[in-house]
Amino acid sequence: MKHISILVPEGAILGSLEGSRQLLTQVNEFFKAKGAPPIFEVHLVGLGRETRLCGGLFTANPDKLISEVPKTDLIIIPALDGDISKAIEKNKSFIPWIIKQYNSGAEVASLCLGAFLLASTGLLNGRKCATHWMAENNFRRMFPEVNLVTEKVITDEQGLYSSGGAFSYMNLILYLIEKFAGRDIAILAAKVFAIEIEREDQLSFIIFQGQKDHDDEQIKKAQEFIENNFQEKITVDQLASMFAIGRRNLERRFKKATSNTVVEYIQRVKMEAAKMNLESSRENVNEVMYKVGYTDTKAFRNTFKRITGLSPVQYRSKYNRQAQLS
Repeated sequence: MKHISILVPEGAILGSLEGSRQLLTQVNEFFKAKGAPPIFEVHLVGLGRETRLCGGLFTANPDKLISEVPKTDLIIIPALDGDISKAIEKNKSFIPWIIKQYNSGAEVASLCLGAFLLASTGLLNGRKCATHWMAENNFRRMFPEVNLVTEKVITDEQGLYSSGGAFSYMNLILYLIEKFAGRDIAILAAKVFAIEIEREDQLSFIIFQGQKDHDDEQIKKAQEFIENNFQEKITVDQLASMFAIGRRNLERRFKKATSNTVVEYIQRVKMEAAKMNLESSRENVNEVMYKVGYTDTKAFRNTFKRITGLSPVQYRSKYNRQAQLS
């Protein structure tokens, strides 16, 4: 039987905590219905007997304290709420216990913003990690040694797992169920809980937020110029000349400040504008393409799909109500 410790941090989001518990305990019910013994021993593990969740709206009562769990097989860190730095500080006593358990052979999974607590252990340094796309800039600033892949729904590296934003935690729990209980059980769980299985990325959900939480004023001005003139064809040389910065120096400073190259930033701003247009207007794909400064249809479609995971037509069909009705 696999021992699973679902952490109950102060400020945890109730949904990811209880949702994980429900999914995993339901697997035991599936086995029970077949006359087989349960395969998971699931515990809620906390720092105290009573833990406030969701800004105090709810209270959880862990059935185990970390001091009462000398050995576990899998640790699940639910999503955290509120000021993330304060949340980490309030829950820092979990960190040495997580490290000790991992070094003793346990695996660790973070759900959504639970990635911040997992990254605080240092175990993710040099490894891939996913979290909510809205937290991308903050996560990169706090944990530059971690390879953040915001486009991913699930990461799996050397016994460390993570999930993307919000309810995509369900996909990670299903992934773990498949790994430990088999494909048939994971499919059954997906059907019982009405979860879309096999989601690989969250690209189509991401809204690009230009990273401006830095002190390089010239780069901020370059970002603002790009955002205010996305309809035009903008080049790196043009920006370098405009701000009297050598091209290589501009590219180095831009990447350091924004975590994007200049070209990536230009593309992402243009694609964000295209997405908004496809969501709300009746214009065809070519009209949208011209509006964001592209003239090459193939280049536009390829860039759009790389950034959103969908073709422009697929994106429009998914998010434009008028397009769906027509």
